[in-house]
Amino acid sequence: MSGADGPLSTFRDEIEPVIFTFGALITLLFVGAFSLRPDAAYDVVLGIRNWILSQFNWFFLLVMLAFVLFLGFVIFGPWGRLTLGDEDPEYSYLSYFAMMYSAGLAAGIVFWGPAEALFHYSTVPPLFDGVQAETAAAMPTAVQYAIFHWSLTQWSCFTVMGLAIGYFVYNYDAPLRVSAVLTPFVGAENVDGPLGQAVDVLAVFATLGGVATSLGFIGQQFITGLNFQWGIELGDLGTIAVITGMVVIFTVSLVLGVDKGIRRLSNFNMTLFAFLMVATLVLGPTFRILELGTQAVGGFVGDFFQMSLYTQVAADSAEKWVNVWTVFYWLWPLAWSPFAGLFIARISRGRSVREVAFAGIGATAMATIPWFVIVGGTGVLMQFSDMADVLGPVSQYGEAVSGYVLFGNLPVLGSVLLFAFLVLVTTFFVTSADSSTLAVSMMTTGGKEDPSAVSRIFWAVLQGVVASILMVVGGVRALQSAAIITGAPFAIVCLFAMIGLVRTFRDDFGPLLLREETSLVGRPGASDGSSVDAASAVDDD
Repeated sequence: MSGADGPLSTFRDEIEPVIFTFGALITLLFVGAFSLRPDAAYDVVLGIRNWILSQFNWFFLLVMLAFVLFLGFVIFGPWGRLTLGDEDPEYSYLSYFAMMYSAGLAAGIVFWGPAEALFHYSTVPPLFDGVQAETAAAMPTAVQYAIFHWSLTQWSCFTVMGLAIGYFVYNYDAPLRVSAVLTPFVGAENVDGPLGQAVDVLAVFATLGGVATSLGFIGQQFITGLNFQWGIELGDLGTIAVITGMVVIFTVSLVLGVDKGIRRLSNFNMTLFAFLMVATLVLGPTFRILELGTQAVGGFVGDFFQMSLYTQVAADSAEKWVNVWTVFYWLWPLAWSPFAGLFIARISRGRSVREVAFAGIGATAMATIPWFVIVGGTGVLMQFSDMADVLGPVSQYGEAVSGYVLFGNLPVLGSVLLFAFLVLVTTFFVTSADSSTLAVSMMTTGGKEDPSAVSRIFWAVLQGVVASILMVVGGVRALQSAAIITGAPFAIVCLFAMIGLVRTFRDDFGPLLLREETSLVGRPGASDGSSVDAASAVDDD
């Protein structure tokens, strides 16, 4: 078929009707409820949110720590030799890491980099309630907690999901969908059954809720900046216009595809990210930043398990500090885990399990920790030394204003860095939205690696609609509640993904070990029928 009906015909032919229909329907019902009865809908969402936080916060803390420990074993243990398929990797390692980082939480990292440590500096986390707020002693604790929230654990659920999907797709011929994680339990041939379809429908809804949260945060940053810098106040139509503009930007990149759009933009993001960090370090109080950062990283390492398992038993249920901060920070990426995992799987073919695991939590932590040390540390030092009052505008305008104050008060290149900061937040979000829309399109087309442009545009527009309505009728709190509700079920899905990987890696490593031992027969040192220690085999990773 040619002409105007061509793309639409392709779109109709490629969709998986059950996942597409129910994924879109649940999302539209959610949006419709907020549009028609915003107060009632918000009360229901808030009630569900509070119940989840008050009853299951301990579960989310344990599960996310388990993911970190599992990935640590994969990186340093023998299972890391296994590979996702037997083809060569499609991208260089640097481009691979740049796409993974950009598709993950990078937009949130840039957004919260100047802000989070300031919150912990002005109100010390209750785990360290012996430290007085807004003192020199509060500074390393503040940066330490910001590092803890963003550098390692958040990325673990993405990586577990990506490993599971990729391994079962490229090694067991499961469809390229989130439901591929069920392969060890139902078999690759049964992933298309009702249970798999239910997981994929839930993944579509969770992805839209998680991305809407980020889109709302980034839109808020622009709106707040216009008000703070130039006194321009945007109403509801202005909010919708800002979010619509972002949707248009990431849709253009999305239609260009992974190689022309996402890969190139991701490489640009990491270059600008590095430039902004180095410039802030050089122009800021360099040696004090390094001193503060050293102490904060040491605290992060020393207190990691205590922070990971802190539940704040004595406080009020849903509004505990740990629920508002740490547990929300774990549920947000869990809401992202379906699309982030699917995108990681999409770009990881041919890579070893060790490479994927290290890129997912090792390399990302190595990029994130310096950002929070330098940018977050600079903000805290500015506040402590009276170089700039950052907390004042934050209390008036919200956390979105912190970057404007921080970069605007750096000498010489302050205005340039402020502009670079806004560009970076936008482009990082664009790549996150690109990968999420691509993932939803793959899920709703039965696992196609390259869905049609019409499919991608449809889901991009729907994401913008969700974010716009939630921002207008409920604000950031509604977005956060949506992320919590959509992320909670995927704690269970990710847990099953990890259990399935443990079972499969254990079974597959035996034959791999046997092949390596067999291949060494006849090599020097393996003559006379002597056994060869598998640990002496050359690791191609």
